[in-house]
Amino acid sequence: MANTKADYYVPHGSPWPVVASVSMFVMALGGAMWLNGTGGGRTVLLLGLAGLTVMMFGWLGAVIRENIAGLYSGQVDASFRQGMAWFIFSEVMFFFAFFGALFYARTLAVPWLGGEGAGEATNSVLWPEFDASWPTNGPGAIGGNAQGGFETIGWSGLPLLNTALLLASSVTITIAHHALKNNNRLLLNIGTLLTIVLGGVFLYVQGVEYAHAYQDLDLRLSTGIYGSTFFMLTGFHGAHVTLGLIMLIVTWLRILRGHFTPREHFGFQAVSWYWHFVDVVWVCLFIFVYVL
Repeated sequence: MANTKADYYVPHGSPWPVVASVSMFVMALGGAMWLNGTGGGRTVLLLGLAGLTVMMFGWLGAVIRENIAGLYSGQVDASFRQGMAWFIFSEVMFFFAFFGALFYARTLAVPWLGGEGAGEATNSVLWPEFDASWPTNGPGAIGGNAQGGFETIGWSGLPLLNTALLLASSVTITIAHHALKNNNRLLLNIGTLLTIVLGGVFLYVQGVEYAHAYQDLDLRLSTGIYGSTFFMLTGFHGAHVTLGLIMLIVTWLRILRGHFTPREHFGFQAVSWYWHFVDVVWVCLFIFVYVL
């Protein structure tokens, strides 16, 4: 429980910030090596991911133990809230960059390559046969099949199902939060567990969608600008759902151990904030990637 002391607890000698920095650097290095075909890139990426996983369990475990020991004051609680808010804001900017890339490619770059405006001279010399319609894999026609083409995934199938799953999960986590504030432990457990199940089903459906895209539609990460923006947006969102799912599972285990009370439960609240953020990003993604 958070105490009422006026002092501000500061841990000493924690190795986790260094472990986090090194692990993220190794992950970025491995990802760059893998995408550029350098040998060992996947192994380096997995090593960085393993280090990041160890850091998350170690650092967050230490925070949980410190909180249960009563080392945190109200000022520390306010700092946690500010930190989580800024973290989510940084994630908003992260996805804003990818949505910006999609907007630039679709609204500016592709029409320019097709001869609109100042791109008329470029089009007539370099790509006079280029069809500037969306979706496109670019003038090079680097699709997955022998003809360089591909098919897109319609919004009314698996994407619509996944939208319903995530919207339902927002409802269940909200019900669980209200149950916690009302000290209804049974409804809290059920609501959190249902959110975990819905998130897991979402990831399974996305895996089925990816397999369908690669095997049947010839839509891949290498399929020009459409393929790269599609998989970067949906893939990073799936990674965030995975992270949120891990956070929910840990939170549920803490609920079973009675760590939260109606007055002291920011650990649960922070996870619910993050999960709602993931849901909002998916709704934007569903509209701008699948529907429009």
